[in-house]
Amino acid sequence: MLEKHLDLRDRTKRFALRILKLCDALPKTDGARAISRQLLRSGTSVGANYRAAGRARSRAEFVAKMGVVVEEADETVFWLELLTDSGMISKARLDDLIAEANELLSIFVASQKTARGKPEDRVIGRTTSMDRPGNPLMGMPDQQDALGRRTVFCSPDHQISRSPDLFVHLISRSLDCWRME
Repeated sequence: MLEKHLDLRDRTKRFALRILKLCDALPKTDGARAISRQLLRSGTSVGANYRAAGRARSRAEFVAKMGVVVEEADETVFWLELLTDSGMISKARLDDLIAEANELLSIFVASQKTARGKPEDRVIGRTTSMDRPGNPLMGMPDQQDALGRRTVFCSPDHQISRSPDLFVHLISRSLDCWRME
């Protein structure tokens, strides 16, 4: 796992170096300068932000930082495509670099999705456990709703789905659950 991470760090660094060389070789027109600045910023930040994601302190922070990497990689693909579509550089000259940018983008999207996990495994707060002291749902059995999501019953009348909107439901229903005890 560490070997793959280090290989990807090196790959993103080589990608940034290729972007630097490309920007230096662009024509000195106003349009090329504008694209060059944007491409330089987004293309070099892919590697820098990937390194930052490797130092994340939590899964949530890693997912967020990988989101930045995905955005920057996607923006880089856009600027590279704009260079070829505008005719500033031939498509043949950039095919290899565009292919590398798209491969990196695919890798980062897959990594972010894997780190995010399945919707029912997503974390709210810092734990996936509903059985924490003081939680109004403590000790209540899990069941599944019609959509296959895990649900929790805090009383016969109140069913709460364990989905991303759980926090909103907890706020609105927690007082009712506490009062019923």
